[in-house]
Amino acid sequence: MVRLVDARELLASPRVAPSILSADFARLGEQVEAVMGAGARVIHVDVMDGHFVPPITIGDLVARSVNEQVHEAGGILDVHLMIERPERQIAAFADAGADVITVHQEATPHVHYALKAIRDAGCLAGLAICPGTSAGAVVEVAHDIDVLLCMTVNPGWGGQEFIEHSIQKLERLKRMLPPEVAIEVDGGIDATTAPRCATAGASLFVAGSAVFHTPDPAAAYEEIERSVNG
Repeated sequence: MVRLVDARELLASPRVAPSILSADFARLGEQVEAVMGAGARVIHVDVMDGHFVPPITIGDLVARSVNEQVHEAGGILDVHLMIERPERQIAAFADAGADVITVHQEATPHVHYALKAIRDAGCLAGLAICPGTSAGAVVEVAHDIDVLLCMTVNPGWGGQEFIEHSIQKLERLKRMLPPEVAIEVDGGIDATTAPRCATAGASLFVAGSAVFHTPDPAAAYEEIERSVNG
């Protein structure tokens, strides 16, 4: 698949990534257009399977449905696989237009294999860790990843508050990871928590309900973006 945007170059700067899981799916294209019109260039796609986490959400068909819209507007698709044995689904999401595919450390015994498969598919490789997983768990694959996603709530349950000790965990991750690895945060991210995470070392901020559960998603995106970029 021809990719119109260099994802690595785009992620070299701090970015807010609206999560379409919180969007109104009856108006998905319209809402993606609104946040991209406000400046968003990373659209986050949360995939859950009902096994690794309780809910079942969306699959590669939804990623494919917004693929052209996102890429033609100069953006990328950031796919977060909260699923068991994610290595089995990498090819499908790469074919659907994903630019970044993130798998969970806790979801497969074959993390190194999965990360290699992501890169072999032409995507940036992301590794996610849950709040109960230590920062040190990423050391062995630190040079095999492009993005490290630090969950700042437990994946799969809505309405949780930002976990405060995530700040110290981000600081540890920043010290141990190669400088070219982007640190992403997901869970309870808004205009208050995003800048605190930025100070601790994060540069990619996933915001779902803080963007789409508002009367004006574009304005909500802009507020979070200003909080981290000034």
